[in-house]
Amino acid sequence: MYRIVIADDHGLYRRGLRLALTAGIPNAEIFEAACFDAVVNLLEEQASIDLAILDLNMPGLFNQEVLGDVLAAYPGTRFAIVSGDDSRSEILTALSIGLHGYIVKSQKDEEVVLAVSEILSGRIYVPALLSRALAEKPYPTLPPAKNQTRRSLNGANLDKLTPRQQDVLKLMAEGYSNKEIARNLDIAEATTKIHAAAILRELGVRNRTEAAVLLQSWLSRNVN
Repeated sequence: MYRIVIADDHGLYRRGLRLALTAGIPNAEIFEAACFDAVVNLLEEQASIDLAILDLNMPGLFNQEVLGDVLAAYPGTRFAIVSGDDSRSEILTALSIGLHGYIVKSQKDEEVVLAVSEILSGRIYVPALLSRALAEKPYPTLPPAKNQTRRSLNGANLDKLTPRQQDVLKLMAEGYSNKEIARNLDIAEATTKIHAAAILRELGVRNRTEAAVLLQSWLSRNVN
């Protein structure tokens, strides 16, 4: 039996995709997620997820770097993007990160079922109309990560963190290690690392110490 996660913040699309996959792949067990935290929780709690289908526009902190962390933490799971963007550059970027497929939301149900079947069988999937162009041109080289400019922490920065990441940040600021945070929050250490990396990138800091300093500074300014 295949175990598949569908991650999209639009419930109507999730349910439609679930119906299509249930009909086309009868032996599949489907899980749904509406945000980043839910995806990571499912990957951690459910044994042997075969495929996670992710919408990058759903709430959370999905980007190239965070996706790389997720792929590294769960090497036994295949990952695909589902998106309304069918541009060649987006597809190439997704494949360059190491994702195993790219599904466009405008594709017909039978095409999506075929795409998922291809990915589950171990192949890389791109939409048929774009596969020829992709084969003719090499993958682009991703630019090196830009140095993030340190910025002051404010309420808007914190609001961009998911609830689980806010929990992790508080414990980071108290000096807990990843292993201790994982034990405290009852999550895997690999999951803690994913959240910690996403936090540092969102806050624009280089390390945990800077993150702690920013949080303490923000708290001191906002104490009643």
